[in-house]
Amino acid sequence: MISATESPLCLAVSLEPRPAVKGKFLWAGEEKFVVRGVTYGPFRRGPDGSPYPVREVVDQDFADIASNGFNAVRTYDVPPRWLLDLGAKHGLRIMVGLQVEQRISFLDDPKVARQIKDLVRSKVRGCAGHPAVLCYVIANEIPASIVRWHGAKRVERFLRELYRLAKDEDPEGLFSYANYPTTEYLDLHFLDLVCFNVYLESQASFEAYLARLQTLAGNRPLLMTEMGLDSQRNGRAMQAQVLDWQIRSALRAGSAGAFVFAWTDEWFSRGQDVEDWDFGLTDRARRAKPALDSVERAFREGAFPADKTWPRISVLVCTFNGKRTLRDCLDGLAKMRYPNYEVIVVDDGSKDGTAAVAREYRVRVISTPNRGLSAARNTGLEAATGEIVAYTDDDTRPDPDWLSHLATVFMNTDYVGVGGPNIPFPNDGPIARSVARAPGGPTHVLLSDTEAEHIPGCNMAFRKASLEAVGGFDPQFRVAGDDVDVCWRLRERGGRLGFSPGAVVWHHYRNSVRAYWRQQKGYGKAEALLEKKWPEKYNSVGHITWGGRIYGGVSSFLERGRGRIYFGTWGTAAYTRLYAPTPRLLDILPLMPERYLIALALGALGLMGFVWKPLWLALPLAILILSLPLVQVVRSVWGEGLDPARAGRFARLGQNLLTVSLDALQPLARLWGRLAHGLAPWRRRSSLRLSFPRRTTVWLGSRSWEESPERLEALEAILRARGAVVRRGGDYDTWDLEVEGGLMGDMRLQMASEVDGGGHQLVRARVCPAASAFGVWAPLVFIGLATAAAFDRAPAAAVILGGVAIALAALLFRDCAGAASPIYQSLRELGFKE
Repeated sequence: MISATESPLCLAVSLEPRPAVKGKFLWAGEEKFVVRGVTYGPFRRGPDGSPYPVREVVDQDFADIASNGFNAVRTYDVPPRWLLDLGAKHGLRIMVGLQVEQRISFLDDPKVARQIKDLVRSKVRGCAGHPAVLCYVIANEIPASIVRWHGAKRVERFLRELYRLAKDEDPEGLFSYANYPTTEYLDLHFLDLVCFNVYLESQASFEAYLARLQTLAGNRPLLMTEMGLDSQRNGRAMQAQVLDWQIRSALRAGSAGAFVFAWTDEWFSRGQDVEDWDFGLTDRARRAKPALDSVERAFREGAFPADKTWPRISVLVCTFNGKRTLRDCLDGLAKMRYPNYEVIVVDDGSKDGTAAVAREYRVRVISTPNRGLSAARNTGLEAATGEIVAYTDDDTRPDPDWLSHLATVFMNTDYVGVGGPNIPFPNDGPIARSVARAPGGPTHVLLSDTEAEHIPGCNMAFRKASLEAVGGFDPQFRVAGDDVDVCWRLRERGGRLGFSPGAVVWHHYRNSVRAYWRQQKGYGKAEALLEKKWPEKYNSVGHITWGGRIYGGVSSFLERGRGRIYFGTWGTAAYTRLYAPTPRLLDILPLMPERYLIALALGALGLMGFVWKPLWLALPLAILILSLPLVQVVRSVWGEGLDPARAGRFARLGQNLLTVSLDALQPLARLWGRLAHGLAPWRRRSSLRLSFPRRTTVWLGSRSWEESPERLEALEAILRARGAVVRRGGDYDTWDLEVEGGLMGDMRLQMASEVDGGGHQLVRARVCPAASAFGVWAPLVFIGLATAAAFDRAPAAAVILGGVAIALAALLFRDCAGAASPIYQSLRELGFKE
């Protein structure tokens, strides 16, 4: 066999270096590589036994494909070496299919499974190292009924095993699986690329599903491996029209590129020529259809046509002693492929020469005394001349198309703010890699695949007028929390926030344990400040109650557990979905800062074993709670495995040990910052005045009719004016309003109205205390322990445990009584009587 270096054809066009994955895109060296691809085949087997035409036909086809602007070709079986050489000759990269899916009984017969593994090794070995190879597709669309038959987990494990075997043969190669909507639920997070075949003829549905796929892809590239339209049934003009918007939509959605199905109508499948489908850009005689021009133009113009009028964007970089990373940030901003933007650097009193670095670039530099992050953001806002202001941090490097993706969303929606992913640099060292895997990093919170509840400060953009309308950023947030606060204020005024998966910034995570500790302490302080300003956003324990889903980091780990898969009746659903379960307490507890307080309480209880021996049993529980992060890491290592192609076993083990250490450190740092600034679980959330918390019903007679929601809104406004923390009942709650008292208990209200025979409205309101689960069980547990100690003739332990039970019961009364006072007063103010 002739090697790639010995073949004269493959030297005709240089395809070095090979594409590599960098975040959500493919890069060839320092250039982003956007796949402009077309599928090729399958055909009848040629004289050499391969499912391809003779060499002369392929040579002419590849010449025509390249001349029409394509840079990649997808094949459905391993091509002979001469076909790869022809690809290199014409500057085309080949997506190599391995056709594992042709053996659908692969999990029923161990012999077949071994044959498939051997086949994968030999197929990849035959292509390994060739410069024309773009990537490999291990399999294409394993039938949904077969996946359902074997079970998703077994199929995932087998594909993972094939991935490892293939990676051993070509360590620098990229590998994927061409999925489709019917098996969307497959968890293939180990693959290098996320590839999907999608055929939708509605632009709105197609774009909505692209957003869904980007959510599934996370920080990996999304590559559309098949899309197209049958011209035989829909007509050639419709085929051209649909392919035009499919390509533009895929690129605007931040995908790494797309393959159009197919180059020609000539198609051989299941032992016969396919005559009743015409998906090709050319007919069977290789004559061009209108779709070919349409596709060439769509790929050439790309997601961001040059003749479009783009809004002016002011990029604001606020920095304090950021000299070490600022140069990388400004280098990235200088390479923006956006026609209408400015860069403003606000130096917030740096002492390390940051301003001097900034002045080396064509940017505006504003130097101020150190006043904190929010003040610096406001300074940049005042100086901005753009209608959109885009904020990024001094330790990021934006993707060249960052602004284009942000602007596209603004131009096509009414969002007042838009954010995007922030992806850790892969080569920042082992500590930074572990920090990126540990909890506590900046991330987005999504309400849907396109709408956000929160966008992090390192990658957020706003309409300037909307940001000015809410008064900019709150200066009390000097280090963190400013982004959360401004997002909440914008949404409170009716604004919506969007998310663009293609608007990527690279982020240097903290590269020392000490820096990570300081960062997390600062975040804990910011949470405490936010709780004072937005108490209704926090639960009684002291955590934010997000309405959306937190993406990235540990949330991805929590969702690795298999949820419920929607298959449809008899497995007939065309679009399946995995519904992830709510994380269990055992999953969440390792991430909660309060676990250290629980462990401390159990440790103190265990030490009372000197007084009453059964209490020694509390010590193992304390140790178990402190060691819970180990459970997380063991599960993570078991799920991700050790990849010998990327790291040695001991290196990976060391990386995981560092990660678990940071997992243990992060909640402690957050707890430190939270407690130091008053955000404790036992904090009082209710009035200092107390009223006896009892179940009671009050009523109001009125000659004028008013709907219950209107009265509830009026009552809610009065309660908030009195400083009460009020929460509305949800869709499945039997109560209407809840006034929070604290960790132990609250007060709840339900309202009903009716009309009597005389036309008068009678409004009833029922108020009752609502103890939390902890408020009920904690006193009962200590009462039980005290009783047991007394029967065991341990009076000292009985007295101590009984005292703790009384104290907990007193806290329960305090919380409920504190919540009762404002609710009784507010009802009286509205005229209600008992």
